[in-house]
Amino acid sequence: MGDLFSDAARERLPAVAPLALRLRPKELDEFVGQRHVLAEGSALRLAIEEDRVGSTILYGPPGSGKTTLARIVAGATGAEFEELSAVSASVADVRGVLARARDRLGGNGRRTILFLDEIHRFNKAQQDALLPGVEEGLVTLIGATTENPYFEVNSALLSRCQVVELEPLSEDDLAELVRRGAAELGAEVPEELVGSIAARAGGDARSALNVLELAWQTAQSEGDELAERHVEDAARKRPLVYDKGADAHYDFTSAFIKSMRGSDPDAAVYYLAAMIESGEDPRFIARRMVVLASEDVGNADPRALLVAVAAAQAVEHVGLPEARLNLAQAAIYLARAPKSNASYRAYAEAASDVREGGNLRPPKALRDGSWYGRRLGHGEGYVYPHDDPAGFEVDHLPEELRGRRYYRPGRAGEEEPRDDEPERPKE
Repeated sequence: MGDLFSDAARERLPAVAPLALRLRPKELDEFVGQRHVLAEGSALRLAIEEDRVGSTILYGPPGSGKTTLARIVAGATGAEFEELSAVSASVADVRGVLARARDRLGGNGRRTILFLDEIHRFNKAQQDALLPGVEEGLVTLIGATTENPYFEVNSALLSRCQVVELEPLSEDDLAELVRRGAAELGAEVPEELVGSIAARAGGDARSALNVLELAWQTAQSEGDELAERHVEDAARKRPLVYDKGADAHYDFTSAFIKSMRGSDPDAAVYYLAAMIESGEDPRFIARRMVVLASEDVGNADPRALLVAVAAAQAVEHVGLPEARLNLAQAAIYLARAPKSNASYRAYAEAASDVREGGNLRPPKALRDGSWYGRRLGHGEGYVYPHDDPAGFEVDHLPEELRGRRYYRPGRAGEEEPRDDEPERPKE
């Protein structure tokens, strides 16, 4: 009886399944996007077409085609295809797959491909249980993950897999999927709405098709033609793919810092907004800005550090959402400020000399000149600059480092070198 109901459910599923599931490609020629890894003649495409896919981890954001690509491999391979979800699978499930794979290989020589969805959710014990089978070639692993596998997958397993990074779909790719979805629904979707849906999907194919389906159903229930208001209502909120503890955190932080360093205020404020709207800790953002104010602006604009510190204090005293304005003001100021990393380079060179040569003692004239120090001759010969301008010309470095130059100011902003200071050489 259970089989009867299961068969009936399978027959009726296509009629009730979400549009994204109904449109899932079954062959490579139907697959949209990811041309950087699936173009004609590419290594991955040839491996799939020739049924010689090795252990692979598909890494990319939601809706980029990881599961779809794995199922295309399943349809193209002559190997047995098994599937587990790391959310629910146990070590016993993994051992069961390996046992069946061994029996299969020994009995009829047939290979086994294991598709493991959400592989980043496998703990160390589960990954260790899987490792021998992958290492021996008993199973070919295809893992799918939205998290950077170099963070989440242990190095032993990772070293035996090829990592393929999938990218968010372009708006052109998403528009093609929306047109396919419209044809499947029998919906009239004007081109401007196709573009609107694609733009709202955030690179996510599943999101684009879900928005289309819901918008079309709403229009039908009203007995009206599909309009922008239906799309807006169905989309509501553009998906924000961001994980504060993993890849997106580092990527957006890096882009934010590099945009300010590169004097691009528009990009800086965009990445700032992307991080804040996705839930990034504003104190972390403020700390990075304080560092940048000295590392990349420095004395070309000494006020930059004051602005950055003030923004950090505003975050503590005002908090979100209002502190967004303080952070935006500071980010734009830092981006527009003249740039110099002379202070950063000066410290790095001085620290290198300290590590290599030790902390060399100051000259006797600069040592503690108190009553106790004077008993040892300390402070003798010191020239007080306010009484004798010659004191400004003295080399105060330890004798072993006399003549060494660490600080080489550039010509940006207020960081003008004195006549006796060498300008930083052009690189």
